[in-house]
Amino acid sequence: MWQQVMRVKQRAIWSWEGFMHVARTEGSLRQWLVANVVFAVFAWVLPITAGERGMLIMGGILVLAAECLNTAIERVVDDVGTERRDAAKQAKDSGSAAVAVTAMAVGAAWLCVIVGLWR
Repeated sequence: MWQQVMRVKQRAIWSWEGFMHVARTEGSLRQWLVANVVFAVFAWVLPITAGERGMLIMGGILVLAAECLNTAIERVVDDVGTERRDAAKQAKDSGSAAVAVTAMAVGAAWLCVIVGLWR
């Protein structure tokens, strides 16, 4: 039992270290963090349901997760080699696309919630 607790603790430490690395090195994550704070305030101020609020906040957090994955892809590609390769560019562009698609999904959710307020 104690070993399981220590494993969970160690995994949490590694996850936090990874997140902090991305936060320190990637301006885009910091921009998404600011956007999340701003939109979380809106989510708490607007007269929406708890489910809508949770969905919107969760979506913002998923954008942060996508940005962390994008950074991981970039680090691995750069570690393999710095010469320009089509596959490396495609991998990096795909990671970036994942962030953009996740952000579009959150934007669509926000649009649905806002339109719902006008009805």
